[in-house]
Amino acid sequence: MKKGNVLVSIKNEIDNHIGEEVTLRANNGRRKVIVSNGVIEKTYPSIFVVRLGSDTQRTVTYSYSDILTKTVQIEFAG
Repeated sequence: MKKGNVLVSIKNEIDNHIGEEVTLRANNGRRKVIVSNGVIEKTYPSIFVVRLGSDTQRTVTYSYSDILTKTVQIEFAG
């Protein structure tokens, strides 16, 4: 499977879960892992936006390649 096709399938999977609760594990280097809960708000061609549950004003964005390289791991609730 080509890399472009993998990124499209990751985007499609996230598109199917817009508005749902997720748990994110982001590897920020040097053994620093941030775990946060939120709701997938929007998807764009190369990134997706998650509104964090602890703060209604704070959002984080990640690229689909972050998921492909396992820099970010996403777990869907349910």
